[in-house]
Amino acid sequence: MERKNSGQLSEHLGREKPYGLQRLLGRASWDADQVRDELIRYAADHLVGPGDRGVLIVDETGFLKKGEKSVGVQRQYSGMAGRIENCQIGVFLALSTSRGRALVDRALYLPASWCSDGPRCRRAGIPEDVTFATKPQLATKMLDHAFTAGLKPEFVLADEVYGNDSRFRRFLENRKQPFVVAVKSDQFLRASLRQRRVDQLAAEAPLDAWFRVSVGEGAKGPRVYDWLAARYGVATEKGHLRWLLVRRNIETGEQAYYLCVASRRTTARDLGVAAGRRWAIEVCFETAKQETGLDEYEVRSWAGWHRHITLSMLALAFLAVVRSAADSQERPRLKSATT
Repeated sequence: MERKNSGQLSEHLGREKPYGLQRLLGRASWDADQVRDELIRYAADHLVGPGDRGVLIVDETGFLKKGEKSVGVQRQYSGMAGRIENCQIGVFLALSTSRGRALVDRALYLPASWCSDGPRCRRAGIPEDVTFATKPQLATKMLDHAFTAGLKPEFVLADEVYGNDSRFRRFLENRKQPFVVAVKSDQFLRASLRQRRVDQLAAEAPLDAWFRVSVGEGAKGPRVYDWLAARYGVATEKGHLRWLLVRRNIETGEQAYYLCVASRRTTARDLGVAAGRRWAIEVCFETAKQETGLDEYEVRSWAGWHRHITLSMLALAFLAVVRSAADSQERPRLKSATT
């Protein structure tokens, strides 16, 4: 179907009314979080291979909405639209390996204005124990769940929203989890016994410290950038080294900055390649919205949102496994719990 909402799917199935599919997303008795747990296991079984633990990527995407009744909706910045819009924001976790990529967890961001309005929350079916959480806090909870479920990625990747949050980085350090997270140019770090901005440190680096590396194939060919990498500070309590990584666009000179923690055997090139893999979650968003109806829902409630999004993610993971199997000439094995 071109669109995947209950009305058009019901019409495609030959049903006069969409009530059956609407009941599945609303009143039917099933737990979206249990399906999410099975999705993580399914993706790990089929996409993680020997010698390739993949990366976990955190990012958010917006869902444009009209009115004010959809759970979590308000005028807020949407990276998808590139401006402030009336929308919902979902924070997502993606798994990307050489076999494929899939969204494996999700959390609806509830603005503070919602959390302080009890009657509005009750009308949207938001559980009473749900309180305000920042996007990095939502991401931390999802990552903790993924680690507990057995995922052990080579790196965790995230943009500035998460990288600039020191508690988010500290959580990863405490879990002995290597990461490459973007930060803003005015992020401070301790170097030479004093606090320095990352863009100032990059400006003072000698010209011969830069190196050129391709981080993979893009839509227009190899994605080649200039890179600068330097260790800073002392090793973490877990023995990992801290790095400042800078990426420079060859054509425009625009720079991006990353704070990294990695094992002692990790090279500067490894960090650059890892940073270049964050685009995989953008591909997941685009594919899910085009192929599995991630943004084509008509639900307004807390349960309805999580159910629709989880089913869309499960369908996306299945397609990734089918494509991987077709590439390797292996037939995907489906667990009965998933089907």
